[in-house]
Amino acid sequence: MTAEQLISFARGAPSLDIVDVEGLKAAAVRAFDTDPAGITAYGTSVGYPPLRKWIADKHGVPADQVLITNGSLQADAFLFDHLVRPGDPVVVERPTYDRTLLNLKQLGSELHAVTIQPDGIDTAELRKLLESGVRPRLAHIIPNYQNPAGVTLSLDKRRELLDLAVEYGFTIFEDDPYADIRFRGEALPSMLSLDTRDVVVHASSFTKTVCPGVRVGYLVGPAALIADIAKKATNLYISPGMVSEAIVYQFCVSGDIDRSIETVSTALGERARVLAESLRRHIPDARFVEPDGGYFLWVELPDDVDVELVAPAAAERGVAVVKGSDFVAEGGRHALRLAFSAVTADRIDEGVRRLAEAVAEVRSR
Repeated sequence: MTAEQLISFARGAPSLDIVDVEGLKAAAVRAFDTDPAGITAYGTSVGYPPLRKWIADKHGVPADQVLITNGSLQADAFLFDHLVRPGDPVVVERPTYDRTLLNLKQLGSELHAVTIQPDGIDTAELRKLLESGVRPRLAHIIPNYQNPAGVTLSLDKRRELLDLAVEYGFTIFEDDPYADIRFRGEALPSMLSLDTRDVVVHASSFTKTVCPGVRVGYLVGPAALIADIAKKATNLYISPGMVSEAIVYQFCVSGDIDRSIETVSTALGERARVLAESLRRHIPDARFVEPDGGYFLWVELPDDVDVELVAPAAAERGVAVVKGSDFVAEGGRHALRLAFSAVTADRIDEGVRRLAEAVAEVRSR
């Protein structure tokens, strides 16, 4: 199967046509011209200072509450390593990002998966868990256009989560890399912006708004926690990548990032719409929540369709998908995650048609 024939709904990454390559090239030249000494030296463990301040201003916090990392997954890893010990209870969404599950399992945490609903995590189910005596160290929440479910946490649930965190003494880890990629509906305030009691640590990245290759993510949290993690960062790598962070900074202050967000959101909005229409046409008994932003759509197939069989049958037809079982500790045998970010709109319907053939083959066995 050649790259031209393959239609991949597997990878959460943008297609090259929506990456502002020219803008990034120009930002790189400006970065070297403006601050050659600053970006060719080691730098600081907290990241490139001008970008740190830009991020702090974006979130309305002092700069000492920001730590820039090599991608948001490293931000996750730093926080998990700092807060979670073997045996500690941790709340995760069900389903959730597969690498989050993997990292928390490797730390030996006790995972408690709470069901995702169309408006985000089931807070009633979470409250019951807390009332049963479970005292989590951390609740990992992806509030906007969740990976993999594509749903958005409602404003009421954001406020309820903050109250639960205060009442039961846990940290909310607001993992929010997709927030700016919104193509329908109104933007909701982050839990970080609603937090008056220092229970939220927020992470995001420039992977979705600039490009994955820059590997620039960040944490925003209480200054003391950020300072503690910065010490560990110093010991690990002295400093993150100053060159990429300076390029991102120039890309941001020039306003290129706003144009990039508009380009990406417009393209992905069209792709999400075409994907939903194609699913309704070709697999009419599939169930899904159409996302308001982000990269992903979560598909629940009928109970007689096992995705362990669908995935290889789809691959034979030149379509790559990710099994739902990758995103839960148990179950997910009838679900798929479809990433529409890397598939241009003119290829989506053909991809879904091939996927429908694979589903039909599995049902006929």
